[in-house]
Amino acid sequence: MENSQLKEEILALVPEAVVSEGKQFLEAVVPAEKLHEFALQLKDKEELAFDFLVCLSGVDWSDHISVVYHLESIKHKHVMVLKVNLDRNNPAVDTVCDIWRTAEYHEREVYDLIGVHFNNHPDLRRIFLDDTWNGHPLLKDYVEDIHMVDRT
Repeated sequence: MENSQLKEEILALVPEAVVSEGKQFLEAVVPAEKLHEFALQLKDKEELAFDFLVCLSGVDWSDHISVVYHLESIKHKHVMVLKVNLDRNNPAVDTVCDIWRTAEYHEREVYDLIGVHFNNHPDLRRIFLDDTWNGHPLLKDYVEDIHMVDRT
């Protein structure tokens, strides 16, 4: 499917989405409250068939946090980037691990390092840091005095 057709399909499903051509892929930013239903349609709709979640990551932009999903359709060989922007003070969005199983570990990583809460996640707990760790080290305002590496 060409990106122009894909854009039309996306806007038909979520009219308030902001869709643009990125450097590599078509990008769609959707409201967080629409994410789960939209993701389900991306996977289940035959002409879209995004059956592979390639990557899920979190980005701290200082004024908000983004969760970024790279999706691919093995059947149709098209790729897109799906994004949601979250309130930095209470970053929460519904899990998609019931849609793409691989999201379960990716979401745990984003929770651990950025602090995004994934609603309805079956096992949302730290994956890299131990339970006694305070904060989320990839947030731009994170300060860790004890474990800092001095390279002088």
